[in-house]
Amino acid sequence: MTAGEKAPLEPDVRPRGELKRRLATSNTLWIGLVLLVLVAVFGALRPDAVLTTFTLQTTLVETSVLLVLSVGMTFVIITAGIDLSVGSVLVFSGVTAAMAMNAVSGGDATGAGWGTVLLGLVVALASGAAWGLLNGLLIARAGIPPLIVTLGSFGAALGAGQLLSDGSNVSGVPDVLTDGLGTGTWFGVPNLVLLAAAVTAVGALLLSTTRFGRHTHAIGSNAEAVRRAGVSVSGHLVKVYLLAGVLAGLAGFMALAYFRVASITGHDTDNLNAIAGVVLGGTSLFGGVGSVVGTVLGVFIPAVLRKGFVIVGVNVYWQPIAVAVVLVAAVWFDQSRRRARNRR
Repeated sequence: MTAGEKAPLEPDVRPRGELKRRLATSNTLWIGLVLLVLVAVFGALRPDAVLTTFTLQTTLVETSVLLVLSVGMTFVIITAGIDLSVGSVLVFSGVTAAMAMNAVSGGDATGAGWGTVLLGLVVALASGAAWGLLNGLLIARAGIPPLIVTLGSFGAALGAGQLLSDGSNVSGVPDVLTDGLGTGTWFGVPNLVLLAAAVTAVGALLLSTTRFGRHTHAIGSNAEAVRRAGVSVSGHLVKVYLLAGVLAGLAGFMALAYFRVASITGHDTDNLNAIAGVVLGGTSLFGGVGSVVGTVLGVFIPAVLRKGFVIVGVNVYWQPIAVAVVLVAAVWFDQSRRRARNRR
């Protein structure tokens, strides 16, 4: 070959091989396939009831509140933290919002307007933010483990809600809220679903395209390295738990709109369901790995199992067993992948 000649071009198979390897090890891909298999199985058993617009719509509505909780939980778990208090914060926020709206409207559900609803929303978000800020300060500034702090908040927020409501549900929710957000639709799509989708989209963009998201992943991977790079780890953790609290407050407001009452009971396992959905979606309990898109898929696995079991006539008590099996398998897969990566 002379000096002026160019070497023949050879096909580079590395990008294609790299793409295949990433797809094969993608948690999101595998969780998506599991979800599709579940839908296909239930659809084959009862195509007349499963593969319908009504079933899809009701499943989406029933999952909306949990999805909003799980978006905040995704950020927390990526930092290698945990938040056991979100279910209780949801209850507390719903109670405070309902009581604030009742105080303004005098308990007149039919006469209250959107100004009353806006006040309730602000109260719900502020209530959630207060608990989230408290959690963040105790974890990041006082150095108390997240498990202990949020376990304490779990009981304290629920107890505070029961004290405010005298241990009973708070009714009198304005009709404009329940009709507009709780059961209202926009071009046939439930407004609760649209709100949950908007929150999810913002959370996904925040986690994947911003400095806040990059710092969240980095802290979960190696907090000390992030601290040496000049990033305030404690300040960032406060913001993450604050975000989780705000979203728990919003979820409480959504539940209030849907159920027409601030329920003291009925949310006992929301925190565990949110954690399960996030982990099923591929977010590592060890921190540093996770995505909001994966969380969406993970949240819908228990929802599809619950709906499918009811439709095909399987005893509903099998549903938590099935979710537990899938959850343990997801954690085992995550640990196996981590061990394989560490051996390289």
